[in-house]
Amino acid sequence: MADVVVKLSVRDLRPADLAHCGWSGSEQHVAGVAKQLERARLGEVDYLAVCPATDIPVAKVGVDYLVKEGVGTLWQLAVHPALQSCGIGTLLVEAAERRIRDRGLRRAELGVEEDNPRARALYERLGYVAFDRQPDAWDERAPDGSLYRHETMCTLMRKDLS
Repeated sequence: MADVVVKLSVRDLRPADLAHCGWSGSEQHVAGVAKQLERARLGEVDYLAVCPATDIPVAKVGVDYLVKEGVGTLWQLAVHPALQSCGIGTLLVEAAERRIRDRGLRRAELGVEEDNPRARALYERLGYVAFDRQPDAWDERAPDGSLYRHETMCTLMRKDLS
């Protein structure tokens, strides 16, 4: 077996990218990301994408600066399922942390669903420490088109970026 090296870059997610982001969630989720891109235009959030040479996103993350004063809150981190465990999540989190530092902030926080141990292990490897738990919920559309409420429990994690 041979190793394959693919050059990746991190850039701002753009509205035109959303047509290629169906792997990250439902149509409803992608529509929500479109609304967050408007907040990015206003400077309230950063929304980043990791892209290979094709310039088509294979991972994304938002950083919200309004959730808690003095903190960059990472959310909606997703890596294309076929490319998970290849280091792309690490690249993306590190880029988000640079954005947070560039704003003069020294703390990053995130919530990870408790039924997602692989994601939690990634965040712990990157230096995030659990500090609380919090329920979360959002509306989803089932394959039959009906709406249902997805409810979960998240572990809140933080990292000092100084």
